[in-house]
Amino acid sequence: MDINIGINEKDRAAIAEGLSRLLADSYTLYLKTHNFHWNVTGPMFNTLHLMFETQYTELALAVDEIAERIRALDFPAPGSYAEFTRLSSIEEARGVPKAEDMIRELVAGQEAVVRTARAVFADADRASDQPSADLLTQRMQVHEKNAWMLRSLL
Repeated sequence: MDINIGINEKDRAAIAEGLSRLLADSYTLYLKTHNFHWNVTGPMFNTLHLMFETQYTELALAVDEIAERIRALDFPAPGSYAEFTRLSSIEEARGVPKAEDMIRELVAGQEAVVRTARAVFADADRASDQPSADLLTQRMQVHEKNAWMLRSLL
């Protein structure tokens, strides 16, 4: 059945493509954060272990919301490592960095997600796609706060 939600197909496609990039960035950041949670060591172990767990848990819920919004726009959500690698602006972690380097990488990842969400927001706003705009605003708030909290540890 054809979709008729008041947003034309071209605009829905542009928003879905942007949300797919946001999904890829969010999933890549989730994986990196979870990896660092498992492998962090040093004097800030407990603080970082718990902070990373909070952040990856929130990201796990967020990727589902983003994917479901893509589906609500009537486009398939990417769901493989190959697609995420192609779409993401965040590089995977290599090896096990020192705790301070983990923090720096996660700050960069949080900020990358904000930039991706901000770029998609213009398409959603132009198409009067309030649900996508609301989702993007929420994601920017979360990632800006996470970046600030991580930066405060440096």
